[in-house]
Amino acid sequence: MGYKVVIADDEAIIRLDLKEQLQQHGYEVVGQAGDGFDAISLCKQHAPDLVLLDIKMPLLDGLSAAKVIIEENLAGCVVLSTAYSDDNFIKTAKELGVMGYVVKPIDQKSLIPAIEVAIARSQELMTLRRDIEDKEKKMEERKVIEKAKGVLMKKKKINEQDAYEYIRLLSMKKRTSMKKIAELLILSYQDMPDAK
Repeated sequence: MGYKVVIADDEAIIRLDLKEQLQQHGYEVVGQAGDGFDAISLCKQHAPDLVLLDIKMPLLDGLSAAKVIIEENLAGCVVLSTAYSDDNFIKTAKELGVMGYVVKPIDQKSLIPAIEVAIARSQELMTLRRDIEDKEKKMEERKVIEKAKGVLMKKKKINEQDAYEYIRLLSMKKRTSMKKIAELLILSYQDMPDAK
């Protein structure tokens, strides 16, 4: 099964042509829209890997739809298509975080490479975001554990290694994360007088 794609273009014949091109290269077209509102709705419904948006569409244009899709993380990436190679469109597309831009008339020689690159960059970006989130989570856990160690050292008059071991052993004994144990220790010791 190939990547899932939503196509949005106000011209049905162009949607059909794009669908055929994409399917020939193993992509699964999960939805087609004639305006930006329907494109957003389809993205909410299918969470596609890619949405191909025409810039000029009725009701809600492609740039406005792209903004919503990107901000709400409704698709892996957005590629814009347009008959106009306008510097303002390109500037806005870059600011929004669009991953690709193809100029009509679209043929396979320009469409497929643009989509392949967009999906690859999108996946790299998602991996980086996950790595950052993991590191931030670990930093937060570490801060809480360090604070709990400090509280234990002060309240129980023990050294740093013993405080860490205390948290670690309690975590294993209670089958609870060290972060959760640290949070509970901070709460339980915060009003207790220091050991003498």
